[in-house]
Amino acid sequence: MELKFKKIKAITKIAKDTKVVNFSVKKNENYFANGILTHNCYMKRHKPEGLSVATNTMDILTEINSHAYFSTVEKPNQTGEYVTYDISCNEDFALHAKYHDWKTIFSFFRDHPLAMGSFATKYVNKDLLDFNPEGKIRVRFSLMPEKWRKVLEPNTSAIDLRLNAVPRFIDAGYEVHLNFSPVIVHDLWLTEYELLFHLVSRHAQINGWETNAVKSEVIFLTHNEQKHLYNLQHKIPGEDLLWVPKIQERKVSQYGGKNLRYEHNRKVDYIKQFVELHNQYLPWNTIRYIF
Repeated sequence: MELKFKKIKAITKIAKDTKVVNFSVKKNENYFANGILTHNCYMKRHKPEGLSVATNTMDILTEINSHAYFSTVEKPNQTGEYVTYDISCNEDFALHAKYHDWKTIFSFFRDHPLAMGSFATKYVNKDLLDFNPEGKIRVRFSLMPEKWRKVLEPNTSAIDLRLNAVPRFIDAGYEVHLNFSPVIVHDLWLTEYELLFHLVSRHAQINGWETNAVKSEVIFLTHNEQKHLYNLQHKIPGEDLLWVPKIQERKVSQYGGKNLRYEHNRKVDYIKQFVELHNQYLPWNTIRYIF
């Protein structure tokens, strides 16, 4: 894998009304790249191979500090009592923490009176357990049926391992949520999610989760035409699950990307079915948002 370390040339404040965090890059889309289904990822749309890592950490944290004090976010709100920043839109931060001065980043948020950090991950990084962020870092463990994870996320932690990590990260001082993302609609998809919800429920019971603290978020799949063609060209498995035009509709993003998402009326029904099944098995698990 090609790895490049670069300085961020410019930091631009973008106004965004989001249910995920208070501030982040625009759009929350899922793309299949390099054998891993990535969420909230801008980079893979434009850089399908390799990884670029920002090196000027302190410059970025300085901008966040300034922004937090002058942001117009009303608090507390749906994301919590702090101004919440997604620190992992272009990569899986837990997996790539080895390339970052992650303790400095986590310490910044832990000690900041206004700001909180958040990231979703498909990887259980035990090194992070040695640091106590005192509730100021939110880890969102991404979940999908294990049957599909083996195809779409072959180089990531198994779903069972991610669920095992939930109480350990809570005990270490992290706020932990479940990230049901991306939700994939396919043959017998509700059966697969029923098995997943049962697995989550069993882990919560056996391991004594603080269920009132573990919330969730749900994001249905959005695919991209350019990534679809790339995956076909490179014979990456999983397109039969992701590219299903008969139940999807095209949408051109504000950045010109040709995306495919579930057709609106169908998606309304899919969301209803998902929520009903989720609440049957996980009534304690508050869904913060679903789209």
